[in-house]
Amino acid sequence: MKFKSLTKFALCSVAALGLSGAAMAESHGGKVKIGMITTLTGGGAGIGADIRDGFMLAMDQAGNDNIEVVIEDDQRKPEIAVQLSDKLIQSEKVDILTGIIWSNLALAVVPAATAQGKFYLSPNAGPTQLAGKGCHENYFNVAWQNDNLHEAAGAHATASGFENAFILAPNYPAGQDALTGFKRLYEGELAGELYTKLGQTDYAAEIAQIRASGADGIYFFLPGGMGISFLKQYADSGIDLPVVGPAFSFDQGILQAVGEAALGVQNTSQWSKDIDNETNKAFVETFQAAYGRLPSLYASQSFDTANLILSAVAKADIADQDAFREALRAADFASVRGDFRFGNNQHPIQDIYVREVVKEGEIYTNKIIGPSLTDHQDVYAAECAL
Repeated sequence: MKFKSLTKFALCSVAALGLSGAAMAESHGGKVKIGMITTLTGGGAGIGADIRDGFMLAMDQAGNDNIEVVIEDDQRKPEIAVQLSDKLIQSEKVDILTGIIWSNLALAVVPAATAQGKFYLSPNAGPTQLAGKGCHENYFNVAWQNDNLHEAAGAHATASGFENAFILAPNYPAGQDALTGFKRLYEGELAGELYTKLGQTDYAAEIAQIRASGADGIYFFLPGGMGISFLKQYADSGIDLPVVGPAFSFDQGILQAVGEAALGVQNTSQWSKDIDNETNKAFVETFQAAYGRLPSLYASQSFDTANLILSAVAKADIADQDAFREALRAADFASVRGDFRFGNNQHPIQDIYVREVVKEGEIYTNKIIGPSLTDHQDVYAAECAL
């Protein structure tokens, strides 16, 4: 496999698809070029590294020399993401785009890319606009629709006895989807609802509002460094209210920075390192061996995205877009989540779990405590004409 990147990644021996690189290369004569646009500097760079590393782990395991990956840094700026997309499509002549973390960047890139006949496979961002009326036959989301983990958090908050929750998220498309999703399945009242600035690190004002609100619990979606800052400041505030969130606020990359303040917090996720299947066990083991850290939710989604692409490459020549699209829709790959299938809008129908933050040795991590939603499909699929 050929790729252009900042770092050359180690080869690992476990192939999740159970197909050798040679077998896949012989399935058709076409070459496939993939452009990855993700965040590798500034805020969110840790998430981007997980997206890159999970994807490249799967590619390295497959060892398919017919696939080339070009990796670019969007710096979490929509205008740069658009410039990179144009370069990858027009100059690099990529067949597939992937990698974007943030929904505002996805909304700036995906419609133009699919309109030019390119496939876009999302390993993370799943904005509402692309799941319903704006769905497209060349757009696949391998992670979730933005509302999903937040819907599960709303259901779990209700089951946990929250009656007057305070909720907050960043003011960008995924943050808006988050609070919409939470409220969809939360049955209590709201003590307060706030949208914060994307990239914000000082939450003194928000914590003061929480303190004065009379809330009996808190739900927040603040991914990456935002979540680290909020959790540390919340722990120092002395407010003693139960907290529920989505995995993005309690993911592996965040927990080591937050430390003890996160212990016992329950969060919702479609993936966890303790999902009991052979593909997931191998993924956790080989990721840790390759990169010296436990994988995150983001790495797992990107690993699945790469293996979905590899499964389609093994079945169809990308020059035959109809055949390649059907091969993607079949989702004939071994997912770290176990059974994997797409709904009509090409977003996953999947189980979402409740996890709890625990400490294993010196490492803060999550363990599954039970399901929240089973075979869950996003509500926007009904609006998609596919």
